[in-house]
Amino acid sequence: MQDLKIALVQSSLVWEDAEANLKNFDQKLKALPPGTDLVLLPEMFNTGFSINPLKIAEKSDGKSVNWLRNKAKEMGCVITGSILTDVDGKFFNRLYWMQPDGSFQNYDKRHLFRMGEEVHVFTPGAERPVFELKGWKILPLICYDLRFPVWIKNHFDNGKYEYDLIVCVANWPAVRQYAWKNLLIARAIENQAYMAAVNRVGDDGNGKAHTGDSVVADAQGAIVAAANPGEEQIITATLRYSELQQFRKQFTVGLDWDEFDLNLNH
Repeated sequence: MQDLKIALVQSSLVWEDAEANLKNFDQKLKALPPGTDLVLLPEMFNTGFSINPLKIAEKSDGKSVNWLRNKAKEMGCVITGSILTDVDGKFFNRLYWMQPDGSFQNYDKRHLFRMGEEVHVFTPGAERPVFELKGWKILPLICYDLRFPVWIKNHFDNGKYEYDLIVCVANWPAVRQYAWKNLLIARAIENQAYMAAVNRVGDDGNGKAHTGDSVVADAQGAIVAAANPGEEQIITATLRYSELQQFRKQFTVGLDWDEFDLNLNH
């Protein structure tokens, strides 16, 4: 299995202004090191976390998705982040997993943030996809999903793990940053998987502050790379599958995990 080179773009976001944000990321992505396999952008990277779909929602062939397509092709890597997407009048906080050939997969945020009214405006996702890149199996999350361990729980069957890496894109506010930091580590440890989580910085249109604290952690919860809080920064890391495999063989808690099925209709 090949190592995976990832980059997390911790950035401020211009409130409800896709054009300004896309121009901003155009400039930031020029600094990416060659050979990057995967780029993570924050939740609603094109607008900030807004529940104003009539102003900011786009179709799946809109300018922000096309921007992702062009960037993935230009950089020769997968790029991912979420965009508020209009599907026949229903609005999804949708993560796009854009590949260099222009094809993509997507994940719709399952757990909508009730305290921020997201649950009353958007439609929750009904599928739990696992993406693949260079042989790695990758579980996508969006922000509030991080609080739900049953949804995230890895599976171990006949010596194989369901996934190897969790990626989380977020607009997680500073007031709950303690939970952010600790949940990221807990989810890596309990699922014996790498964690890569990118969060925005700066104040949003509602005056809520964000300190970022984007991080990459290994399956033991050790920090591989971390962004400076409150700063715009790109952090990079190389995830080594051989190290993950060795740890899993030495400490195979997957053999004792509980078996259960998710009810996706709930």
